[in-house]
Amino acid sequence: MNVRAWRAMVLAATGVALTASCGYAAAIHSAEIPQEELAGTWTSFAGTSLTFTEDHTFTGTGFENVEAMARCAHPQTLSTGRWAFYAGPKGDGLTVPDETATRGHDLQLSFPDDPTCKVWVYLYGYLGDTADPSMCPTKDPDAGCPPDGYLKRDESAPRA
Repeated sequence: MNVRAWRAMVLAATGVALTASCGYAAAIHSAEIPQEELAGTWTSFAGTSLTFTEDHTFTGTGFENVEAMARCAHPQTLSTGRWAFYAGPKGDGLTVPDETATRGHDLQLSFPDDPTCKVWVYLYGYLGDTADPSMCPTKDPDAGCPPDGYLKRDESAPRA
């Protein structure tokens, strides 16, 4: 193989690596989940568990293990809250948490015991596939999740 071909392969591989690491990975792997598939229990290797219901409430444990909740006053005391998909209800391109939205790529968790604590949760699927989705509570989906921070649906738990 000549030098020109090697150079092209290295440039292509570099482009793929930069694309995956600099922000496009979140968009490529974004998964749109309907609320009936969101309902149920999701767990992480870090020990966080979230159980979502279709009435936009959730219960959870292990929030002190969620990096995105570091700015919350006392994450270890939080256990219940409300969730809403982000949607653009006005059609102006701006998305806001909207409890009338029935599906989404990301959602917000809010806690009545700490109204200043709001957590953005990004929904992932391999190349957008929703067959085996995961979620990441995050400050920035482009920054990714800690390896043990992803939550996966707990298939052994009963659906909410």
